Amino acid sequence: MKDALIVSALSLVPRNRGAAAMGWTARTRVSSWFTGLFVTVYGVNMAEAEHPRSAYPTLEALFTRRLKEGARPIDDTPEAIVSPVDGTCAFVGPSTDGQIEIAPGRHLSLSQLVGRPLDGEHDAVVLYLSPTDYHRVHVPREGRATRWAYVPGTLWPVFPAAVRTIDGLFARNERLTVTVQTDAGPLDVVLVGAFGVGRISSVVTDIISNAGATAATGEVDLALERGGDLGVFHLGSTVVLVAPPGAWRWSVQAGDTVRMGKAIGSAAPAVASAT
Repeated sequence: MKDALIVSALSLVPRNRGAAAMGWTARTRVSSWFTGLFVTVYGVNMAEAEHPRSAYPTLEALFTRRLKEGARPIDDTPEAIVSPVDGTCAFVGPSTDGQIEIAPGRHLSLSQLVGRPLDGEHDAVVLYLSPTDYHRVHVPREGRATRWAYVPGTLWPVFPAAVRTIDGLFARNERLTVTVQTDAGPLDVVLVGAFGVGRISSVVTDIISNAGATAATGEVDLALERGGDLGVFHLGSTVVLVAPPGAWRWSVQAGDTVRMGKAIGSAAPAVASAT
């Protein structure tokens, strides 16, 4: 009942227009008044940040901060796939009939999520970022970015109460999918927008989510290094990895804390032996 009341209240809020207003405010100097409060309320670890809090002129600048050099060592084990973000693993496992159960009784179609048909079953890993977390997204496995897809949508919150209440939530929100061709096959990295500023930027396209763009797709041929920059959440959210079944042996489980650059799995033996 509590979850339903929270989401019912949020359904009355003009989510995308509200996010645009919040984003405008977060990019103004006025928002610097709130950076200290944000750090205190959410317990942001500024010791890991590239600069002290006073060096960030706006709330958005603080939120999109980089970390100090070496704060997140990248696992260079040949067979490893690493977490693209700091956060919490909310789901890991295979799909059934093309869907995953991201909360009891709540399902998500992976085809709807990535914005194109997917044949057969796939593995998925859902990684949730709280406001406390570092909000840049990095490359989980070296390869080449081959395509991207931007899908406009609404901006429901993605905290657990909302996920438990709204069916297929991630496929309703604005999102950007980057397909990376790896030695273990294609890996879709889906950046899902959330209530708040709701903007997502990426190295593969100039499109910024929740900024008035229409649905679009594009082909690219961009070499990506493990741990390299992939995208930025300007507030929010969630990353979903979608891979061919059995391509990776996942070493995380739901509830685990993840850190960017730490291994969350390894290539299946046939792939590992070929690298």
